[in-house]
Amino acid sequence: MQVAKVKQKVLQEEGHAVDISHDGEDGGFLAEVNDYDLIVLDLMLPKKNGIQVCREIRERGVNTPVLMLTARDSVEDKVHGLDAGADDYMAKPFSFQELLARVRAL
Repeated sequence: MQVAKVKQKVLQEEGHAVDISHDGEDGGFLAEVNDYDLIVLDLMLPKKNGIQVCREIRERGVNTPVLMLTARDSVEDKVHGLDAGADDYMAKPFSFQELLARVRAL
């Protein structure tokens, strides 16, 4: 949970409004009912993993760009995430400079 708060603080310092969800069910719900500019999604979430969340929101017509940010860094994991509907995939550990550049790009 601490890592999410650090990411939130960094993004807010750059002028972004940030909502945090700590499980896939809640995150999927928020993605469907709110109009976000970007969704930063971890793969390893309780209740529903990030792959499930990404597939479900895409099936429900949510076209918000999705950046998967996760510790899973194999080529297979990246392909799986992108095939699930993610627009970008970033492995941990990461630099905040790179994260912010990817956020700006999406």
